[in-house]
Amino acid sequence: MKRTITLRHFRCFVAVANTGSFTEAASQLFLTQSSLTATIQQFEQAVGVKLFDRSTRRVAMTTEAARFKAEAERILSQFDGALSDLEALSQGRQGHVRIAAVASVTNYFLGDAISAFRQAYPKITFSLHDASSEQVEKMIANGDIDFAISTSHHGLDELVYTPLFEDRYGVVCAASHAYAQASRPLKWADLDPAEYVGFTEDTGIGVFLRAHAGKPGFFEQQHDEVSRTSSLHALLRGGGRYSILPALAAGSIAPPPAGPGIEAGPFVFRELSSPRLSREVCLITRRLRSLSASSELFLQYMRDVINDKPAPAGVKVRGRKDRKPRQTEKAPQQ
Repeated sequence: MKRTITLRHFRCFVAVANTGSFTEAASQLFLTQSSLTATIQQFEQAVGVKLFDRSTRRVAMTTEAARFKAEAERILSQFDGALSDLEALSQGRQGHVRIAAVASVTNYFLGDAISAFRQAYPKITFSLHDASSEQVEKMIANGDIDFAISTSHHGLDELVYTPLFEDRYGVVCAASHAYAQASRPLKWADLDPAEYVGFTEDTGIGVFLRAHAGKPGFFEQQHDEVSRTSSLHALLRGGGRYSILPALAAGSIAPPPAGPGIEAGPFVFRELSSPRLSREVCLITRRLRSLSASSELFLQYMRDVINDKPAPAGVKVRGRKDRKPRQTEKAPQQ
C-alpha cells in the first residue's frame, strides 16, 4: 500500500533540490539528516520515481525531478499564501479580492455585497474589472483574477461555470419609439434590423444574439454597434434606434418608475417573445484551483445579496422563488 504524500514530502524535496545537499537542506528544515533522507525515500517509493542521484560529493536531481520541481514550488507557494491569507482574515487584518463582472451585476448586486463585507472586514481590498466575456475567460485562465460573474463566451474546459441567475432579453428604445408605444406583446418579427444597435462580437451579448436571433437574416444588414452598455445613450436618445439587452443590463438604460404616478426615464424596456431569450450569468472559476480565503468569504456575501435582494422583472435567481421587483427603487446607473 502506498504511503500518503504530504506537504512535508514536498518541502523536503524542494529543499534538497534547491541546495543540492542533504546536510544543508536538513539544517534549513531543522531536521536530522537521517530523518530527511527517510522522507525523500518515502516520497520516491510512493511515486515510483527516483528523485535524486547521490554521490559522495554532490546530489543532483533526476530528469523527472527537474520537471516536477516548478510544480512542487507552485503548490507550496499557493498553500503558504492561502494559509497566510486565512490567518490574516481570522485576525481581521488584511486580504485582497480580484473580481471581474459584467457592469450590470457590478451595479445591482456587487456594490451591495462589497458594502456589507467592508463592515465586517474593513482592511480587505478589492480589484474590480469591467471586461468583455472573452477577456474575462482569459483573465481567469491566466490567474489574473480570482473569479468572475459573467456569461460564458467560449466555454473553456479549464474553467468552471456555476449558474447564478437567468436574465431575459428585451428591447430598449426611446419612449417616443413605436416599439415603446405598442400595446400588444413585442415579438422578434416586429423588429426592423436597419434600426438595430447591436453589440460587438467580443461581448457576451453580441455572441449570444448572433447565435440565437429570433428573426432570419437579422444580422445580415449593416447596423450600429457598441462594445459597452453605457455607449447606448448616445445612439438611442435620438429616438430612431433601439437595442436588445438582458433585463438587468437594461435597468441602467431604462430604469423602472420610481413609484405610482412618477414617469420612467427617457428609455423604455420591453421583453421580447417568439422566441423568448435569456442569458445565463455564472460564477466563473478556474478548475482544480482553490480560491483564497478572502475570496471564498466574499463569495458568501455575494451569494447572500443575490439571493436576498429583490430582482428586477425578467431576472430569475437560481434556487429562489420569483419575487416581485421593488418598485420604490430605481435601478442604479451603469
